[in-house]
Parts: sequence; C-alpha cells; structure tokens
Amino acid sequence: MKGMAPAKSDHIAPSDSVTKTIFGEIPQGGMVTLYTLTNKNGMSLSVMDYGATLVKLLVPDRTGKFDDVVLGFDGFSPYLTLTDFFGATIGRYANRIACGRFTLDKVHYQLARNDRHNALHGGVHGFDKRMWKLEPVDTGSTSVRFTLLSRDGEEGYPGNLRVSVTYALTEDNQMRISYHATTDKPTIVNLTNHSYFNLGGAGSGTILDEVLTIHADTFTPVDENLIPTGEMKQVAGTPCDFRRPTVIGLHIKELTDNPLGYDYNFILNKGHSSAWASAAIVDDRQTGRRMEVSTDQPGIQFYTANSLTGSYLGKDRRRYPQYAGLALETQHCPDSPNHPDFPSTALRPGEIFQSSTLYAFSAT
Repeated sequence: MKGMAPAKSDHIAPSDSVTKTIFGEIPQGGMVTLYTLTNKNGMSLSVMDYGATLVKLLVPDRTGKFDDVVLGFDGFSPYLTLTDFFGATIGRYANRIACGRFTLDKVHYQLARNDRHNALHGGVHGFDKRMWKLEPVDTGSTSVRFTLLSRDGEEGYPGNLRVSVTYALTEDNQMRISYHATTDKPTIVNLTNHSYFNLGGAGSGTILDEVLTIHADTFTPVDENLIPTGEMKQVAGTPCDFRRPTVIGLHIKELTDNPLGYDYNFILNKGHSSAWASAAIVDDRQTGRRMEVSTDQPGIQFYTANSLTGSYLGKDRRRYPQYAGLALETQHCPDSPNHPDFPSTALRPGEIFQSSTLYAFSAT
C-alpha cells in the first residue's frame, strides 16, 4: 500500500463550515487528516482521508441533545489493524465475490481472497486501506471530495480505475455521499460506505430495539459462505420482512441460513432502474431520532454487526458488543458478476459510474 500525501489546506471549501485537524500517521509516513463539516443547526460529520472514512456523525435527538451515531474510534490507530470496515469507503467491489473469480468479456480473473475462499470488500488492501487525495470542491459548499487511482491489476481487478467520493452536509440535516468512477479497461465496480449506525449513540447498547423499514419485496438468500444462491426470494413470511416498521430484534433468532444475525442484500422495489428512491428508514424510539436512506442503487445490504464481540474499546472507551450497530450499505448485489440475472456491475472505457446515497436525519 502506497500512501498519498494529504492535500494542502487551500483544497477545502473556503468556509468556516469545514475545518481540518491531524488525526494520526500511517506507518509508511504521512499524516492522516480529519475534515469536519458543520451546518447551521450544529449537526456535523467528520471524515478522514485514510479510507475516505466517516469517523464521526453528530445528530440531535428530540430534546436537541447531540450524539455521535456512527461506531468508530477516538484515535486513528485502531483503523489500521481492525477489519470491520468502520465508516470506510468500500471498493473496488463491495460485498462478496464467490471464490474471488469472475469472467468479463470472456476473460477470466482471479481476485485476492480475504474472506475464507471469497473476495470481500475489495480484497486484502481495498479502498478502505488506502490514502485518498483531497480535491477542490465548489466554492462555499459544505462538502469534501476525495480521489483515488486504483491501478490495473490491483487486488486482481483489471483496468486503471479513477474514483472520487464526495461527502456533503446540507442545511436540513442530510448527509449525501456521491461516487464517480471511470476506467481504461473493462472492469467491475461496486462502491458503498460501511458505516455502522446506532441512533441511540455509539456505544449506547445494541440496535435490536430500533425499528427498521426496508422498501423491498425481495431479497437474495445466501449459502453457508454468505454467497447469494442466485434466488430472488419474496420477504413475505420470512424474518427478512421489513416492509412495515419492525423491531430489528423481533425475528432475528428465527434466521436459519445465517443464525448470527442479518447480513442480507435486499432488492429495492424500484427495481433495476437508477431512479432516486427511499430505501430504508430507521427509528430510535428512545431518542426520537430517525434516519431515512435514499439511493439510486438497486439494492441495500442490511448487516447487524454480527461479528462484534465486545472486545473493541470504541469511542469514550465504550465497548461494542454484538449488534452494537447496523449497516445499510446501498450497492449492487453481492457476486453480481457470477449471476447474469442480477444487475450488471460492468464498467467499460467511455462509461461513467455515478451513484449517490442520501441519509436524512430528523427527530420526533
């Protein structure tokens, strides 16, 4: 992994709404910078250039009290060694590819395998473990943009892929994450953000009592290695039915193919279109916080932090037990290159990959 030097301070939006601080140092040399965006309501988000990672997200509850609602750490060091992708930008391919193999235009590719026999979240040194370069953004906007060059052959993927991710904070308490990518060879692309949300506050307990709605009639069942079987199954009559607001922990023990908890891709009701639509809503009844996720992507991965064990000392030295957060990763289907019926993730020269996800916060 080769680090890129942090950008100069004049590459941030010339506004008091964006500030920067040093967050740490990578072993190869070079400082990690944390950029904090704040709106007029006091809501703020902080993102670092290592992994283009969302580190902090301060959101008010019904009384006006602000809490950080994403899991992570107060210092930089844990992000170097832990493998749970807290808040990171994920690529070149989010989620799993079976056996790390795919065929594109009759060419066979073998990827780095980092999840037993499978490729997961971009491989051994995915985008989450890279230093991104800060780029200028529109004058006066409350946003930061990071860019990255993923070279041909990196982690086994073909093509030089040029990627950017932009974090923006609106005046009405919405966080927008936008992605852009181009390539010089046919390749596959699936980008997302891997934040773990807990609307009660990071380290406040589990998310099992939070209420979830997912606007999806179907999901993709998985095998014992969490690889989609290829079936698109109706959620009706299963523990994966979140079409109406449902307490997350209500049916979690009824899962059979993944007994630890939820880790499934849902096909959004808008189908394969790129139309902008609401994907999911999370409500925390204790604080009154609500998060609505909207996207132009065809699917969303719902994950309940099944692998956390309480061993991590998170923010304010609070431990993160199993189910301490939930991830709602807007993306294409896992293992899409090996399932012709799934929406294509191919990107070719002359084409542009563009995607956005909006996280709207409110309190009642």
